[in-house]
Amino acid sequence: QVQLVESGGGLVQAGGSLRLSCAASRNIFSIPVMEWYRQAPGKQRELVATITSAGSTNYADSVKGRFTISSFNAKNTVYLQMNSLKPEDTAVYYCKAVIGPYINWGQGTQVTVSS
Repeated sequence: QVQLVESGGGLVQAGGSLRLSCAASRNIFSIPVMEWYRQAPGKQRELVATITSAGSTNYADSVKGRFTISSFNAKNTVYLQMNSLKPEDTAVYYCKAVIGPYINWGQGTQVTVSS
């Protein structure tokens, strides 16, 4: 099991940037898969980006070329760099860790993009 704490959300104008952080309570090198999800009001939670312990990454089509997921093992932190933000990126962003059969979620951080 692992505890996850997200930070870095806020209010930004369209075209701006934010960097979200997900701090884990254990060495993230030992976590096979970490992901960022988001949930907008009235919508289902959707996968945004994935990073594996081997460094492989994957992105939702809606964020490809704008968002970058990365990890810094020394700080047990996964980041989501979000550039060229759009109003439709407004959502609560959640970090998720998958360790075998166990799934852990953070509490979420709000991102609001104004037009």
